[in-house]
Amino acid sequence: MLMELSFNTSCNFETLTLISPSPLQQSLNFTPNSLIFFSSPRRLALSVSVSASFHQPSSDSSSQTSNHEDHQLSLARVSISEFLRREIGLSEADSDFISENCPKYTRMIVEGVRDLEEWDTWKGNEGLGFSEKVVYMVKHKGDGDKVAFLESLGLSLSSAMYLSHYVSSVTLPRLLDKVKYLKGVFFSGSDENGLVGAYARRMMVYLSISIDEDVQQTLSFFEKIEARRGGLDMLGSVDASFRFLLESFPRLLLLSEENDMKPLVEFLESVGVSRDCLGKVLLLYPPIMLSKAEEMKRRVVAALEKVSVVSKDSGKVLMKYPWILSPSVQENYPRIVSLLESESVLKTDIDHAIRRWPLLLGCSTSNMKMMVKEFDKLGVRNKRMGKVIPKRPQLLLYKPQEFLKVVAFLEDLGFQKEIIGQILCRCPEIFGCSIDKTLQKKLSFLTRFGVSSTHFPRIIKKYPEFLLYDAEKTVLPRLKYLMEIGISKREIAFMIRKFSPLLGYSIDNVLRPKLEFLVNSMEKPVREVIDYPRYFSYSLEKRIKPRFWVLKGRNIECTLQEMLSKNDEEFAADFLGLGELHQTHSETS
Repeated sequence: MLMELSFNTSCNFETLTLISPSPLQQSLNFTPNSLIFFSSPRRLALSVSVSASFHQPSSDSSSQTSNHEDHQLSLARVSISEFLRREIGLSEADSDFISENCPKYTRMIVEGVRDLEEWDTWKGNEGLGFSEKVVYMVKHKGDGDKVAFLESLGLSLSSAMYLSHYVSSVTLPRLLDKVKYLKGVFFSGSDENGLVGAYARRMMVYLSISIDEDVQQTLSFFEKIEARRGGLDMLGSVDASFRFLLESFPRLLLLSEENDMKPLVEFLESVGVSRDCLGKVLLLYPPIMLSKAEEMKRRVVAALEKVSVVSKDSGKVLMKYPWILSPSVQENYPRIVSLLESESVLKTDIDHAIRRWPLLLGCSTSNMKMMVKEFDKLGVRNKRMGKVIPKRPQLLLYKPQEFLKVVAFLEDLGFQKEIIGQILCRCPEIFGCSIDKTLQKKLSFLTRFGVSSTHFPRIIKKYPEFLLYDAEKTVLPRLKYLMEIGISKREIAFMIRKFSPLLGYSIDNVLRPKLEFLVNSMEKPVREVIDYPRYFSYSLEKRIKPRFWVLKGRNIECTLQEMLSKNDEEFAADFLGLGELHQTHSETS
């Protein structure tokens, strides 16, 4: 606790500061014969006769002390900026930025100046002013200019001091240039929506193999950011994550811009990693930047040739999963191939699946086996497995309980396991959907149009892809179009029950041109498509028009179903008399 000791004598008044070991709640008066002298903060010796008393410092005195400290800190900032500009050679803008953003370093320097003043150790430098003493302290702290710079980047004072020793061989101007280049590369693209952090989370979630040191360091880097406000959503923010990048990978500051960093960046761009996505790749796997360009080229070729990636697609795979360059991830590839080939999945399909979803490489085969067993229970095995894996490879990464929720949802609708297996083969994407946010909403949409739940199994079995559509944005406009041309809501429900693929037809490419031909050329009423909605499934140019013009030329009237449902031989036999002609020819011969 700070207390003030006042000396009252006949000739002067002096105020000194001492550190009291405990609070004093009352005045202490020395006798007239008391003698006081300070030889140290803890020792008192009798020296002169005074009348003294301890008392709490006044608010005015505290305010004056605070103002004095603020003034000294302000002078120190100016002095540090001047030092960086004149003696280190930085620009005025860089010097001012550093001095204004290293408060703890500045306070440490000011406190050092005060300590030397209190202990009267400025011998030989008594004529120095406060600003000169600040510069003196900066020079004699050793790497002090770098400490100030590193703190201005957001590092703690302790981290800045550690890193300043790590980069002691690098001059501050060169260090500043490196930092500017690193920021420009690692944060090259905009990340307003936190997509880089979302990718990082996904990579972490699906990682279940033993990892090497590079991936471990990357995970530690992610964890530091996750622990801060905003979490991994801030990974793509230079202000939030750059300091943690330097703390986790200090070797970045020792790289040569010309010999190390630029050649590597040029190589990544040459294999298809765009400048906007370059930062994403490097933030998700910073050890890439620590590799020489030639070494990285060998690693990329070795990793991507395994999964039959052509050179033009290399960048796409790297952007999806930078950890594919990790030795531990590459070592998992033959284990995955062995597992899936044992299930009769072709090597080409395995590689296709990995190219689509390279996160597979970070998943242990023991986890995959659990999902393979669930597929088997639905009758999806051997060659049928080859239909599922290339379409939806990420299903192998799911937890069985998540997959089984969708299976149970379909069972509740009345499907048997065999039919669910058929749906899995045809439309595996369904099994990765949220029941509440996606699947149930689609059924509610059908209910709004008057489709009874008893018809759901027929509709979904016939057209499971409907469950993947955005009903409000995609399907609703199509149904509204049908209503606009005179088909009632009830009739639309009937059409859906009869032919559910109707839900997937585009207005401009299918519905409108075929309806216009029906009404304008065939001169049939719109109502005919209510009875036969399958009309929309036939090709206008290859089936509808040719058959209509043939029938019209022969003045034959028939329904849409009679005209379109027959195959070519049946159509020729029924309407062109070719069947009778063929029979007569056979009898004659």
